[in-house]
Amino acid sequence: MFKEGILKGKRILITGGGTGLGKEIATRYLQLGAEVWIAGRRGAVLEETAQGLMKAHGGKVGTHAVDIRDAQAVDAMVQHIWDSAGPLTGLVNNAAGNFISPTKDLTPNGFNAIANIVFHGSFYVTHAVGKRWIAGGHKGSVISILVTWVHTGSPYVVPSAMSKAGLHIMTKSLAVEWGKYGIRLNAIAPGPFPTEGASKRLRPGGSFEDSNDINPMRRIGQMPELQNLATFLMADGCEWLTGETIAVDGAGYLANGAGFTGLDKLTDADWEQARAMIKAQNDKDRAGRSA
Repeated sequence: MFKEGILKGKRILITGGGTGLGKEIATRYLQLGAEVWIAGRRGAVLEETAQGLMKAHGGKVGTHAVDIRDAQAVDAMVQHIWDSAGPLTGLVNNAAGNFISPTKDLTPNGFNAIANIVFHGSFYVTHAVGKRWIAGGHKGSVISILVTWVHTGSPYVVPSAMSKAGLHIMTKSLAVEWGKYGIRLNAIAPGPFPTEGASKRLRPGGSFEDSNDINPMRRIGQMPELQNLATFLMADGCEWLTGETIAVDGAGYLANGAGFTGLDKLTDADWEQARAMIKAQNDKDRAGRSA
């Protein structure tokens, strides 16, 4: 779909780039000639991903272990990239967290676990990169990975819906404020693109294919479709496109509205089982970060 080397000369930071959608986007950017930096909390995972990508595709993949909930650590990471490799040209806000839960059962810690990463952390990274672009007179492009729920709201994932909606508005607001500097901000709202983390926390015991029969295109997303949209928004040639959140979901949200409404059918016992599965995945991830 894209000519070879279309991203040559680009230097792009992807948060949450070691796994899931972030890894998939990093792979495509690297294939098309970009220098890629991936950030996340698990340094060993980042390094394994970077080495695997470079072995498969060549190019350069830099890594930086960081907790984006820490604004000072984020600023230090961005300064390190500037000092060691020069200014970034692009940023993908992909780092996220989510899990299903009845909102009445949420604790403040549970809410903050999502909001501090998605809402606060994504702003910290955008701010740290954007202020350096402005100070240095550099143009840049920011893509935030959102959800279709920014348009509809969604039950049972309220912390994520609230936080992603904040980034949706950040995209629109900064597109206006930073447009004069040549800085563009857009967002992608994917429908179901299965990854291990999302499946374990949002469909415990099930799969995203469960929703195929209600999607107008009767299927889930194919990863190249997301990769291609992320490439289009980062490549040269669409500099007047800014401030938009683009859904790639087979018209799912237009047909069906808010997601997760089907969880109304779960019993208390079902929720207990779901919580146990989500906790097991969280414990697995924590063990990976401490390894």
